[in-house]
Amino acid sequence: MLTRKQHELLMFIHERIKETGVSPSFDEMKEALDLASKSGIHRLITALEERGFIRRLAHRARALEVVKLPQQATTASPPKGRGAFKPQVVEGGGQAPSIPAAPIAADNTRELPILGRIAAGTPIDAIQHERERLPVPETMLGGGEHYVLEVQGDSMIEAGILDGDYVIIKKGDTANSGEIVVALVGEEATLKRLRKKGGSIALEAANPKYETRIFGPDQVEVQGKLVGLIRRYH
Repeated sequence: MLTRKQHELLMFIHERIKETGVSPSFDEMKEALDLASKSGIHRLITALEERGFIRRLAHRARALEVVKLPQQATTASPPKGRGAFKPQVVEGGGQAPSIPAAPIAADNTRELPILGRIAAGTPIDAIQHERERLPVPETMLGGGEHYVLEVQGDSMIEAGILDGDYVIIKKGDTANSGEIVVALVGEEATLKRLRKKGGSIALEAANPKYETRIFGPDQVEVQGKLVGLIRRYH
């Protein structure tokens, strides 16, 4: 059983894909359902995905697919909000990147994938698949591929990174000494400040409760470096 807003969003996505071949942007969904912010769209998308009505397609921008419709949806009309049916679509060619391309919204933000949680204290399982998207101001980004991780733990608090923060990571496999990076150690990922010490690599916490860990250069794989942070206040 879907709520009214879930049903409206599902039908809007379905009709837009049928009309243009491309799923609508989060901004278009927000306007179509007359919601104040895109966070409400994120929650509705997650609910529809969990209920098996839609799924996200990897390696494609704005990649939503309608898997099924509720029985009452076949004769229902899509929402008639402010942004309903504005088929302005720009598609790019070339090989798909390893992270889905993030469209730039009208409000000068970019939808970045949240790939899971990263432990700022003790390493946890390696980065997971995309679970949702977060709008990030373009001014925080620049060129290159980016993704978002939710911080879990307190070992980077003296660097201003708190438990529950969202860190913006620029994808890459190199970093300068002193930069905060996502480092893969074996099958585990962690958020730490990287220091190059001779032929070794140190992963430093920003909390005196945690020890610096030293590794050989072949034991640490840089997955990206920190370029920004978003904090939500509840």
